[in-house]
Amino acid sequence: MTDEWIEWHRGYSGNGLLARRLEVVRNFVREALDRCAPGPVRVISMCAGDGRDLLGVRSSHPRGRDVHARLVELAPELVAAGREQVVRHGLAGVEFVLGDASTTDAYSGKVPSDIVLVCGVFGNVTDADVRNTIEHLPELCATHATVIWTRGRFAPDLTPTIREWFGAAGFTEISFAAIPDTTAAVGAHRLTSAPRPFRAGERLFTFLPQGERPSSRGTPAVGREVVSAGPGPSPP
Repeated sequence: MTDEWIEWHRGYSGNGLLARRLEVVRNFVREALDRCAPGPVRVISMCAGDGRDLLGVRSSHPRGRDVHARLVELAPELVAAGREQVVRHGLAGVEFVLGDASTTDAYSGKVPSDIVLVCGVFGNVTDADVRNTIEHLPELCATHATVIWTRGRFAPDLTPTIREWFGAAGFTEISFAAIPDTTAAVGAHRLTSAPRPFRAGERLFTFLPQGERPSSRGTPAVGREVVSAGPGPSPP
């Protein structure tokens, strides 16, 4: 399976779906850092790949030196590539972990976090696992934490339901962007209810076999750009 994800990462080259989605994710990360209170900023990233969504912001953002991050990835080659970037650019405080991102154990010691990245996950698991992950997120989040997530809008489009699940779990939508002429969509939600105590040993999701994943459906449910913002989070 690791070879599959190395091949998948090659899709970031050029101006295709992944490259365009990446820029939106990075913009949402920048905005999340802007909202963080002074002091250390804890970040966790599930199925982080080589970390380019966070590392591409960490090196240039004014709050970058405040970032203390754990990025969890199962593909050794991608972890090695991410670690190389950390060393090359002197990104102290960024930790790559080679391991399973699908259980809460992967984040023990790094939660509650101020920013949680769930990118490249929801399109590869069952709808029930998407909901289960969202329901566990308040256990990983600090007060007013931002969760940034991705999911394709392939038919049937689950993103409206995902946004409802975030609301039911105690989050307020900050932004939602659907990228034109692609299936890609990116959301950002802020925890506006009280965080919940961390529970170790909880399974969040299980990746489906490749042919069974929702992401294998290529037909977009929506063909135009949609950008929306929620009513706005309460100040920290």
